[in-house]
Amino acid sequence: MSETRALIFWGGWEGHEPRETAEVVTDMLKDEGMDVTSVEGAGVLAEADLGAFDLIVPMVTQVPTEADGIARLREAVAAGTGLGGFHGGMGDAFRASPDYQFMVGGQWVAHPGNIIDYRVDIVRDDHPITRGIDSFDYHSEQYFMHVDPGNEVLATTTFSGEHAPETEGTVMPVIWTRTFGAGRVFYSSLGHVAEELKRPEAREILRRGLIWAARTSEAQDRT
Repeated sequence: MSETRALIFWGGWEGHEPRETAEVVTDMLKDEGMDVTSVEGAGVLAEADLGAFDLIVPMVTQVPTEADGIARLREAVAAGTGLGGFHGGMGDAFRASPDYQFMVGGQWVAHPGNIIDYRVDIVRDDHPITRGIDSFDYHSEQYFMHVDPGNEVLATTTFSGEHAPETEGTVMPVIWTRTFGAGRVFYSSLGHVAEELKRPEAREILRRGLIWAARTSEAQDRT
C-alpha cells in the first residue's frame, strides 16, 4: 500500500508559534505512519505538485494572498486531496481570499476577552472525530467566526456576552467538517499555541480530524 503523504506549510504571525506547532503536528502525523513534508511559507502552493499529497495542513496566519497558489490549492482539494487544520493557522490564513474561505467553510473575526475560560460542547457523538469525547472546559481564545451554514458541525461553544454583550447566547461552531469537490475538509478552532496541543481533547480531536480528512482510505480507517 502506498504511504499517505501530508504537506504542512507554516508561518505568518508569530503569536501562534507556527514553527513549534508545525513540529507538534509533524510528529503527530509521522506517528500515524504518514510521510510528512513541512515547509515554511505559502510559496509551496504555487510551486509543488499539490495533487501528489493526500493531506494538506495550512498553518499560516495572516499571510499575503497569492491568487495562483490559492487556485492550485482549491484544485487539489476539489480533486480529492484532504484539507485539515486548526485555529488561526487555517481559519485566519488568507484574509483577503474569499475563495480560500469558501473552501474552508469559515473565517475568524474576533475572540472577545482574548484568553478566557469557556465550554466546548460536543454535539455529534456519532462521528469518528468526536466519538467517545465528552464536552469539556477550555482555556484559550474563544473564536467568533463567520461560518458556512452548510458545515457539518461536531462541536460548538456558547458566548456568555461578558466580553461582548452583543454576542450573548450566540452558539458558535468550534469543530466542523465539510466536502469541497472530492476532498474532505476538517477544521477545529482550538490550539492557540503549541502548549494547548498537549490538552488531551484538543490533541485527539486534531489527530482524528487530520486522519479523517486524508484522501487514502487506509488513513481514514485509523480514526
